[in-house]
Amino acid sequence: MKFVAMTGRLLALLGLLTLASPAWALTIYKYTDANGVVTYSDQARPGAAVFTFNDRMVEKLDNQVKLETRKHAAGETLLVRNDLYAPVDLELKFEGVQNAVGVPAKPIRWVLPPRSQIRLATLAPRDPSRPLKYTPKLRHALGDPRLLPKPYKYPLPWRGGPFRLTQGANGQYSHFTPKGRYAVDIAMPEGTPIVAARSGMVVKVENQQSGRGNNPAGNFVRILHDDGTMGVYLHLMKGSVTVREGQRVSAGSPIARSGNTGNSTGPHLHFVVQRNVGLAVESIPFEFAQPVGSLPNFAVGGE
Repeated sequence: MKFVAMTGRLLALLGLLTLASPAWALTIYKYTDANGVVTYSDQARPGAAVFTFNDRMVEKLDNQVKLETRKHAAGETLLVRNDLYAPVDLELKFEGVQNAVGVPAKPIRWVLPPRSQIRLATLAPRDPSRPLKYTPKLRHALGDPRLLPKPYKYPLPWRGGPFRLTQGANGQYSHFTPKGRYAVDIAMPEGTPIVAARSGMVVKVENQQSGRGNNPAGNFVRILHDDGTMGVYLHLMKGSVTVREGQRVSAGSPIARSGNTGNSTGPHLHFVVQRNVGLAVESIPFEFAQPVGSLPNFAVGGE
């Protein structure tokens, strides 16, 4: 594939997506010509296939939020360990319970602080001559849903420009999921310096993805703010992330460079503010501290 292009009609539509309704999604077609040039368009043409959008926020926490079972003479104790630099909202429930006492009547809910663990339940056999039987089900989500966002106008999270807003809140192309409904896409050349728009703790990063890779978000940085909100910067250039998990950053601090990785149709920054709304991380409305300008759209190509 030589480069990624969009039709003029599609660019015009993306530029108006701030007015779009989230109730339905725009159908995008992907066409590759004989020279390997890929075009994304809202118009079907012979040989084109429907472009399938994947949610851009795919973060696996299973390796960092773990349910552990410790067996002992009296029965079994279930603990949850949180290795993240952010609190985690938890729910533990039990299914298929047989021959067990100590099982709570309702699911256990807890907000586990960063880098900590907690005992959630201890079960014992009702009949010691028979084994305990149960299936634990753990749900978890980043963040503390008890915290409420504080008013804040976000400085632009990049250096240079001005650049064009190519898709805004409720955009029909890809901003219609709970995690991305209020996100913005800003077209910019690859390598544009990306800075933290708000101070906070770096809690998740990805830095080694090339091209589309396995994660639709591409390379990214997630920063937890003091009011429980999180700023997320997607589609970053491979190897450009300069911050690490557990690092405290200030507003304006360099964190990476823009790229074209993951589920991206061209070079741009996908920026979104999210919070935990109760066992689910969702995007929330936010404001930039200044208008986003308009120069020629750099998302239309590049090697």
